[in-house]
Amino acid sequence: MACGGHMPAPVCLIENGHDGKLFVTKDAIDILNGINEPVVVVSVVGLYRTGKSYLMNRLAGQQSGFALGNTVESKTKGIWMWCVPHPSVKGQTLMLLDTEGLGDVQKGDSKNDGWIFCLAVLLSSTLVYNSRGTIDDDAVQKLQYITELAEQIKIRSSSPSEDEEDEEENSQFVCFFPLFVWVVRDFTLDLEISGKTATEDEYLKYALKLRKGLSKKNTDYNLPRECIRRYFPSRKCFVFPPPASPENMRRLESLRLEDLVADFREATGRFCEYTFFNSPVKTLKGGHRVTGKLLGQLAKIYVETISSGKVPCLDNAVVALANLENKAAVQEALKVYQSGMEEVMNTFPVSLENITSVHQKSSSLATSEFLKRSFKDEKGEYIANLKENIDMYYTKLLNQNETASERKCKELLKDLFSDMNDRLQNGEYSQCGGYEIYCRDRDAIIALYRREPNKGVKAEAVLNEFLNDRAAEANSILHTDMKLTENEKKIQEGKEKEDLLQQKCKEEEEKRIESKRMMEVEQERQKDTIKQMKENFDKEMEQRREEMDRAMESKLKEQEELLSKGFKEKADELHEEIKSFKEKKEGISAGGIFKDYVMPLLGTGADLLSNIFMHRSLLKGLKALK
Repeated sequence: MACGGHMPAPVCLIENGHDGKLFVTKDAIDILNGINEPVVVVSVVGLYRTGKSYLMNRLAGQQSGFALGNTVESKTKGIWMWCVPHPSVKGQTLMLLDTEGLGDVQKGDSKNDGWIFCLAVLLSSTLVYNSRGTIDDDAVQKLQYITELAEQIKIRSSSPSEDEEDEEENSQFVCFFPLFVWVVRDFTLDLEISGKTATEDEYLKYALKLRKGLSKKNTDYNLPRECIRRYFPSRKCFVFPPPASPENMRRLESLRLEDLVADFREATGRFCEYTFFNSPVKTLKGGHRVTGKLLGQLAKIYVETISSGKVPCLDNAVVALANLENKAAVQEALKVYQSGMEEVMNTFPVSLENITSVHQKSSSLATSEFLKRSFKDEKGEYIANLKENIDMYYTKLLNQNETASERKCKELLKDLFSDMNDRLQNGEYSQCGGYEIYCRDRDAIIALYRREPNKGVKAEAVLNEFLNDRAAEANSILHTDMKLTENEKKIQEGKEKEDLLQQKCKEEEEKRIESKRMMEVEQERQKDTIKQMKENFDKEMEQRREEMDRAMESKLKEQEELLSKGFKEKADELHEEIKSFKEKKEGISAGGIFKDYVMPLLGTGADLLSNIFMHRSLLKGLKALK
């Protein structure tokens, strides 16, 4: 499959085995692993043989693809997926999920149906419920799986022990559940309510009206309606007339678009347009946008949880997914850093200015790459792990650069002193006045050495070591030179020591400049990391605030409608939920959160530099052991 979700035909995502066990197929995971774009996930659910697959084919822009079938036998088993480029938004993939028909008489397993419905809700950003005829009480009651969601999905990882905690958790569903679209197929009535023409959305609103009274009959009547109203943040309705004459319904898949009833084509067009322009990218709890790759992992987490007999938990799923994604984000970011450092690795030895500048740039790019992919790194352990890996790699490069510089400088000095060594072997410096000639030749060679470019960071240290190694040689020539008096020899001996001390000072100055430069770079790197993390943190907080805003908007609309219909007690319950959302939003906006989170993680510039020197010492120690 090509990048971006180009699939020639649907494949099974979640297979429903003969024993009722669900499992995610390898073929689907392989496909999803190749989709790194955000996905808009549209799922269709409904009773079997109600024409769900046809709607999915139209959203894919195809006449066929998902199996339609023309008998009473359910064709779709499990959940099938079809990924296509989003027709309206560049850089996104439209992922269509066609689910196994609910209420299949041959299967007769309502629990299995419930899990299929639950998975469709958990995985999608828009949920299409497909039914036939009208939205009457029978149609609503058949949507029994809505009422079971509170038992099949948990938000928090801890199990609530009190009923009020259960209620509070259920009220949170509106933050994370998909848009809800009810499609009524083969609708043949006039859209009228109390003798007045109504819109499709007004028809749905009317069908979801609650009844007053606490009788069991009214409670049973209200329960699925209350769940739809409370759980789903947005509700939309489309009614479709029959697409063709009864004799042509059997060959619907082979009919050309122009052969279908005009009103059906018009309704299909409106449905597709609404879905394309209103379905959001699938997001996790906390607002993180889901890619195809992430959705595949999410499906595996949910299905494995269900198969183990446990209830899927949004918090647990997000944490498990975040751990997988954050580990991968560290590795990808490290690759970005390593790739950026290749430009200096291939030219060792280089100056400290060069290697630190590239390190600073590459580290910034790596942090950016990490933050693009990571999420819910609330303890900062993964970005700290990235920093640790970068520091270790940087330390290794610093040592390699020093080794390359040391090797080049030693070879340079060896070449420059080769002629002088020959003269030394020939005894040219052992004659009277030889010390003066020796010093003249040595100083000329040192001048040539200093003028040689690109020696790297060990230039002064290697020269200092070299001159110290030859100090005994110079001292021997000095004391055997008969031209010099004893007093002159003492003066020259002092000058030799002074020159060596000055060279040592130059080496120490080189180290001081190195430490200062590295400190400056690490401080700038720290500032850049904090800046990027702050931007990312603010973005995550904004996403969470938007979650709260959408939830409050939905609750406020519901509260307003309940008050207008005289359901004051239920409206008061919503008031408490809205109050809770406001408090959560204010908590998200509280100042100082980021500072408390990030500063202990990054430490000071001195801490960062200390870590690098520690790594360098460790590497040198290991090298010495070898």
